[in-house]
Amino acid sequence: TVIRAAILIQKWYRFTMARLEMRRRYSLSIFQSIEYADEQDQLQLSNFFTFMLDHCTHPEAGNNKNKSNVEIVFEKLDKIAVPDSYYGPRLSFPLTVEDANALLHAFRNEQLLHARYVLQLLSETRRVLKEMPNITHLSTSYSKEITVCGDLHGNLDDLLLIFYKNGLPSEQNPYVFNGDFVDRGKNSMEILIILFAFLLIYPNDLHLNRGNHEDYIMNLRYGFTKEVSKKYKDHWKQILSLLRDVFSWLPLATIIDSKVLILHGGISDTTDLDFLNALERNKVRDHIHVRVILFAFKNVILDILWSDPRSQNGCTPNKCRGGGCYFGPDVTAKLFERYNLKMLIRSHEFKPEGYEISHDGKVITIFSASNYYEEGSNRGAYIKLNPELTPRFVQYQVSKLTRRKNLRERVGTIESSALKSLREKIYAHRSELISAFAQYDVNGTGRISVNDWAAAMESVLQLELPWRMLRSQLAQMNPDGEVDFMSCFYDLKMGQPIKEAQPALAETLCRYRKDLEIIFNIIDKDHSGLISLEEFSQTWRLFTSHLGIDIQDDSIDKLVLSIDYNKDGHIDFNEFLEAFHVVHRLEKKAT
Repeated sequence: TVIRAAILIQKWYRFTMARLEMRRRYSLSIFQSIEYADEQDQLQLSNFFTFMLDHCTHPEAGNNKNKSNVEIVFEKLDKIAVPDSYYGPRLSFPLTVEDANALLHAFRNEQLLHARYVLQLLSETRRVLKEMPNITHLSTSYSKEITVCGDLHGNLDDLLLIFYKNGLPSEQNPYVFNGDFVDRGKNSMEILIILFAFLLIYPNDLHLNRGNHEDYIMNLRYGFTKEVSKKYKDHWKQILSLLRDVFSWLPLATIIDSKVLILHGGISDTTDLDFLNALERNKVRDHIHVRVILFAFKNVILDILWSDPRSQNGCTPNKCRGGGCYFGPDVTAKLFERYNLKMLIRSHEFKPEGYEISHDGKVITIFSASNYYEEGSNRGAYIKLNPELTPRFVQYQVSKLTRRKNLRERVGTIESSALKSLREKIYAHRSELISAFAQYDVNGTGRISVNDWAAAMESVLQLELPWRMLRSQLAQMNPDGEVDFMSCFYDLKMGQPIKEAQPALAETLCRYRKDLEIIFNIIDKDHSGLISLEEFSQTWRLFTSHLGIDIQDDSIDKLVLSIDYNKDGHIDFNEFLEAFHVVHRLEKKAT
């Protein structure tokens, strides 16, 4: 009896753990699919954003009209005073280790570095980066290892934990940081300051590769621009202008001992390291807009910053992200043979355990931002490479709330957050989904089979998700086993309904909220949050024309006039966006 009971308990435990793991995996799949779809939208609109930047931002007038933005920043630097009341770090150049330690201490205590020192640091960093080649060559020795870190995405706690576990950068402890330092997290600026400070102190021992998020337009969409403008209200324009130039000078790849290639995204069947080393990297200030540059030049940049490995042979367009390619083991083998390489270390891709090995051990993905999608969603990791070039992986996870929750609670939190994001995506495509459902509902019953429901969801959203498995979380089923497809929308509504917004217009505004936010941040030169009615209408017409959206002009005109509450010819754009976000009326709790 005891043995039978033990077997039953063991079976129950295994079943429970397998079910939790299944829920965790599909939740992470939801997050990743939505992330890639968002990046695809970003790349598809890159030409439009470039047009907006070219036509809606202007250099300062007067005597500055023939000067670059960087030159203007340098001229104004001496005029920025540091008040006696400032109690943060005071930097003097050249920097010392004591300066770096002062920065670490200040940022642990949530202090800001004064804008004058930020601009000085960026100008010094720019000077050093300009002297560096496109591909940095390093060598190991018997006395030291090289540490390689992946995406940090503004998570300062991860960087501090890496330094705590692995030691600060030094001549005896060299590092390579493989891009995507910024965006998404709330401390991108602090991460850049720390990395740039150590770069200036140890230019031969701390190395930085450019990632796809070291880009002005990406920063507008994914949070870094907003972070800088909030932290440095008086000097954010100068900081971002200088950063845009600094990003363009970041090296593109690192090679260790002529055997290990490190770059942010990946490779393709046309990757040419000699060509990569010879191109003028600073000409690509915003890499997602290189469509207007020489074709080969464009492909090289997109491939190394945006590509992902796949288990299938061949090289195909990366349709999920909208840029770069999927490269197979044969593509890796071909490049290795041509350049006598042993290993490719890349980042760019979320991994639940912080790293992943593929292509028979030849390709390693390293991802250093723990809790990337949600608290408890993943570990971060870094790689230690010894002189034999044998990789050793160190995993970690910044724990704040995670330790207080059991496994079921952690998975429930991740699942709830993922489903919330997915429901917002569903609501933003409401009209298209209803039309797709109706094609299967020939008798107009409002009900279709699970297979038809899943097919309709994928045909519209194109997220490659396990829709049949997700059905119970997203739509109701009747006793006959058919899906009530309108139940997908029962728990959702628009934020603050505005009667002047017709349903089709409201849905369009909901779907393109992020893109509209980018556009109006470009227009809003003084960062007041106010947009004139004329600017709004003109931009909206350009945007809808570019995307081929069929919305009558008078509909948006009526809507904008209704939001101009004080009738001064301007609207508060943040309030406008708030009216078109999705509210979850009934949050389903994970069980």
